[in-house]
Amino acid sequence: VTLLVVVPRASYHDWQVKYAGLIEYVVPHSSECVEEDTDHGLFTVTVFQRFVEDFKLKCREHRFVVKDFTYDEEALRQSVHELEQLKVDKTRQFSPLFLWLKVNFGEAFTAWLHIKALRVFVESVLRFGLPVNFACILMQPKPKSERHLRDTMRSLYGHLDGVADAGVAG
Repeated sequence: VTLLVVVPRASYHDWQVKYAGLIEYVVPHSSECVEEDTDHGLFTVTVFQRFVEDFKLKCREHRFVVKDFTYDEEALRQSVHELEQLKVDKTRQFSPLFLWLKVNFGEAFTAWLHIKALRVFVESVLRFGLPVNFACILMQPKPKSERHLRDTMRSLYGHLDGVADAGVAG
């Protein structure tokens, strides 16, 4: 009987050394790694039918987890059919979703920028007080000219901000 055993990644070497000696009735060199993820590996091992329970007990003692698995042809067929149906549904739904996202992304981005502008206005009123005597400006400097822009802004408007006078670059 072929069994599936989950082995922690740190115990791969222990598994390769110990699996054949856990009980006497294990087929030597029958272990293969079937699947791996970041933490564990799934190994197959062949054991005589009458000694499966003894092997499971010995595996538990060494912190290897034996998983029960029975091959079912009908379940496999159904799973493949379901996977194919999901692929068809994905291709059918992709185009309308893509068009919807293409149309609505611009609106969502515009709404987000309006919220940012409102935030700048509210924080400016809270910082500088009333009456409103300031202008909110959005600037996009050319590549590699951001430092020059910051220095220019600090020289022109640094007297308005106590943080800039303290020498903290923002």
